[in-house]
Amino acid sequence: MLFESPEKRRFILSLLLVVVVLSLYAQTNHFSFLNYDDGMYVIQNPHVRAGLTFETFRWAITSTYANWHPLTWMSHALDYQLFGLNAGGHHFVSVLFHALNVIFLFGLLARATGRLGPSFVAAALFAVHPLNVESVAWISERKNVLSTTFLLLSLGAYGWYARKPDVKRYLSVVILFGLGLASKSMLVTLPFILLLLDYWPLRRLWKDPSESVPEFSPRPFKSLVIEKLPLFLMSAADCAVTLVAQGKAGAVTTFERFPFSVRFANAIYSYVAYLWKTVWPTHLANVYPHPGSSLSFWRVIAAAALLIVATIVFFKLRSSRYLIVGWLYFLGTLIPVIGLVQVGDQAMADRYAYVPLIGIFVMAAWASAEIYARSVARSRLYSAAWVVILFSLSYATYLQIGYWRDSISLWSHTLAETQNNFVAENGLGGALIQANRADEAYPHFQRASIIAPKDPLSHADMGTYLHQHGRLSEAVTQYEMAVQLTSNPGVLVNTYTNLGSAYRQMGEFTKAQISLNRALQSDPSRFNVWLQQGNLKMDEGQVDEAIADYSRSIELQPTSQGYTQLGLALDLANRHSDALAAQAEAQRLSNSRAAAEQAARAMSVERF
Repeated sequence: MLFESPEKRRFILSLLLVVVVLSLYAQTNHFSFLNYDDGMYVIQNPHVRAGLTFETFRWAITSTYANWHPLTWMSHALDYQLFGLNAGGHHFVSVLFHALNVIFLFGLLARATGRLGPSFVAAALFAVHPLNVESVAWISERKNVLSTTFLLLSLGAYGWYARKPDVKRYLSVVILFGLGLASKSMLVTLPFILLLLDYWPLRRLWKDPSESVPEFSPRPFKSLVIEKLPLFLMSAADCAVTLVAQGKAGAVTTFERFPFSVRFANAIYSYVAYLWKTVWPTHLANVYPHPGSSLSFWRVIAAAALLIVATIVFFKLRSSRYLIVGWLYFLGTLIPVIGLVQVGDQAMADRYAYVPLIGIFVMAAWASAEIYARSVARSRLYSAAWVVILFSLSYATYLQIGYWRDSISLWSHTLAETQNNFVAENGLGGALIQANRADEAYPHFQRASIIAPKDPLSHADMGTYLHQHGRLSEAVTQYEMAVQLTSNPGVLVNTYTNLGSAYRQMGEFTKAQISLNRALQSDPSRFNVWLQQGNLKMDEGQVDEAIADYSRSIELQPTSQGYTQLGLALDLANRHSDALAAQAEAQRLSNSRAAAEQAARAMSVERF
């Protein structure tokens, strides 16, 4: 019969999980790129747009741009090589990784515990929970689904090693862990996860041989820690690299802005907030404003008390080993992203829960199975309850996915669900500018600057609006304020590029060149900077220099505007045949939908 063997049942249930994931996320095939890091990760990244080349590989391995995650960069490069600017293709690959993660989680739990029902429930919760939407439906968060794939593969390799320890099997764990770290540094907690697995379900850390699993030999705790020392060293090295990379990118928030006491209070409260959103996943947003010192003292005390009491209770109930293991897994895997090292201005983020919630899902699945396993009637109730829960979560997830269809939809939803969110105000304003609705955008930039007067993006964005409306001196004032308020290389290069363009239009060529030089110092790989410098050289009558700059621009990213400007410069240099060739290429690119999107981003004013 079809379901007579565990292998067949596991295959059918795996297939069901994949169908559910693909059905829920099918809508992302029609979604667009977002003005939320997708430019940095794909659209405006010349290394990614070059596809999988040796130079891309070399850059990915050595670069600390935004972070150190070379495998993530190469994943994006492969996508660009396959799909170009067809955002649906990029989304589809992320959905496939999520589907793989669901299958791997189901298989690992079923293999390690021999329990098919609870394993399926835990994997199904992971598949359809709304908190996981951000990690799957956001192209720039590829690092999360990709790194989780290697995390789960590492756990599988560790189970293989634990059954028969030898160098070859241990090396497989090391390699997969290394690939995971090369995807996202959040995986630094893996050695601690393995120690938890030694306790349950592998039971390698066990005093009573009669209660241990026959295929795993019990070992002393000290021996198990020593066994993982190479993995701990890899974690430490990756932490150091990550801190350096984030520091260079200007992403690490200073203690002057968020003192440690404020960070610690927010971290305690965020743990409980994640738990609440797991149980009742409403009011989800892509950015939750940091409360700073305004977080109520009593809320923090109540959250700390809840965490302490829960830990004590689960420790007391450690005869049900999955409870303390799932709880410590949740607490431990959130530590790298709980905000003690504050990156950005958010209080918490849905994407950070992608891996930690596996622990909560395991707790829920095994606890409910244990409660209802005592009678057939309860067993039927157990099944019916989970059908209702999973269906409800799937419906909520389908709606949540829809908010990620485009930038305007995403930021509008975020503003509806949060308060005093200057990041969302900036994001919606930028999306409206890209949609040629600049007059609607400006009030959002103004509100952002009122909420956070020291936010560089709101000033840069107001400068963009003023620039596009010919109010050049006012635009320059806003741009100058922006560059004084930031050390972020991405913000600096965009703002200095726009500043150079504004000065050029005002006829102040020396100041324009100084600004463009500063932009190139921040990032010499931005095609639009070279395009603006070519325009400046043309205004100064330096045609040969302009040709060199335009050529560099289209070398970094071929655009219709770049070839058009190159054609004009070549014509002035009496290189008429070359000019005709450049103009023909400009026409060809302007007829391409993908190239048209690229050309739109080569505007005289660069948007963030």
